[in-house]
Amino acid sequence: MKNYRLGVMETKFAELIWDNEPISSGELVKLCEKELRWKKSTTYTMLRRLCDRGIFQNREGIVSSLMTRQEFAALQSEKFVEETFGGSLPKFLAAFTLRKKLSEEEINELQRLINEKRGGT
Repeated sequence: MKNYRLGVMETKFAELIWDNEPISSGELVKLCEKELRWKKSTTYTMLRRLCDRGIFQNREGIVSSLMTRQEFAALQSEKFVEETFGGSLPKFLAAFTLRKKLSEEEINELQRLINEKRGGT
């Protein structure tokens, strides 16, 4: 599995792209200069890094995502559960609920998701 973990600045950069895509690379440079105070070279270095990871693409000067924000979050979550809990979602939920009590609404939503994955109602 590719490394989809992002640092703080990579995350801010990714959010800028997701919020403004498709965006020309020139406009992205201007946006990064304004929002992040980056130089052109920094923007292109970061863009190349995230393109190499398969998150974004820069085709003919137009930057767009190869995966949605939601797909990216799902991959990060999957990787976290795999690395921390041996891929066991029940172990993750058990650990999560040790310190945080689930509301009735959260329990119902989890049950709905379980039923949906089972093919039930």
